[in-house]
Amino acid sequence: MSTLILGFLTSLIISFIATPYVKNLAVKVGAVDAPNQRKVHTRIMPRMGGLAIYIGYLVAFFLFVPYTSISEMLGIFIGSTIVMVVGMLDDKYQLSPKWKLLGQLVATAIVVIPFGLQIGVVNLPYSGSIDFSSGWLFWLAIPITMFWIVGVTNAVNLIDGLDGLSAGVSAIAAGTMGVMALLMDDYKVATYCFVLLGAILGFLYFNFHPARLFMGDTGSLFLGFNLAALSIMGFKEALFVSFIIPIVVLGVPLWDTFFAIVRRIVNKKPISSPDKGHLHHCLLNMGLSHRSTVLTIYSISIFFGTMAILLTKTTKWTTIIVMVALLIAIHLGTEIVGLVSRRHRPLINAYRRIKIKQTEQQRRTN
Repeated sequence: MSTLILGFLTSLIISFIATPYVKNLAVKVGAVDAPNQRKVHTRIMPRMGGLAIYIGYLVAFFLFVPYTSISEMLGIFIGSTIVMVVGMLDDKYQLSPKWKLLGQLVATAIVVIPFGLQIGVVNLPYSGSIDFSSGWLFWLAIPITMFWIVGVTNAVNLIDGLDGLSAGVSAIAAGTMGVMALLMDDYKVATYCFVLLGAILGFLYFNFHPARLFMGDTGSLFLGFNLAALSIMGFKEALFVSFIIPIVVLGVPLWDTFFAIVRRIVNKKPISSPDKGHLHHCLLNMGLSHRSTVLTIYSISIFFGTMAILLTKTTKWTTIIVMVALLIAIHLGTEIVGLVSRRHRPLINAYRRIKIKQTEQQRRTN
């Protein structure tokens, strides 16, 4: 436990000290973010701040995280370093999406194939389990794992739209995974999670609204990759009861990304086309301030994290009830904020039709 605490404090302090220097470096090399019609900020801002997160993480990793030359931990470190470099190049040179994706695939392939970080046993709530570690299913484990890591990496990247948003949500997810690892006596994963958490919090002091610099793709890709890989490492066996747990832990970025895809399909736009319909845009359009929007999404993330922890301790029937309630709440929240469309609101429209019928029946009765 002392190693975990020292790792957390070391990454936090180093990240905090490094951030102002990284800010100056970003300005010198021209890694800045100019405002446009899609972005909320109104002045040129230095980005590449994720480098400070990486520096804090780097030092604490080698000092406190238990790893070996062939361990999955080292594979995650190498892969996340590659995507961090890809993010730095993007922050400086604005890489095309295909080059960013190629870098992510290379990093993911390294951690999945030579270092063996793959989905193992997927526990189904009521149908036993699916073992991907042997037989013909072994060949499905690699593409499924790579799809998950690349998908989560880009989901975290997509929510990086407000000061402190992506960093805060990532911190909550890392903290949740760390707590769950502690509950399961997995101190290796817990130490890694808290090292990452400390590095994020040290940077978040400078990134929270009003931000002094952005993390850029340097930070969002690095954090997304780490969270995706950690979710597999922590949940790949029967350790955390159910395959739904990592999905709940990463609920906010996955929710926002899923409905961004649905929104673009409904509006007949390319899936990769950018827009201002993400969760944080919707909350801003509802009248929330910048800070209130970020704190609201933090609260949602904490709710998802709390539910993930509780789901590891519930009975089967309770798990089903909670998951159904979560899905209904997510869908209703999506309709309320207009995450897909202001017109496509089946639950709200159904409720309104029922109320109209009730009102008409009362009038007829009177």
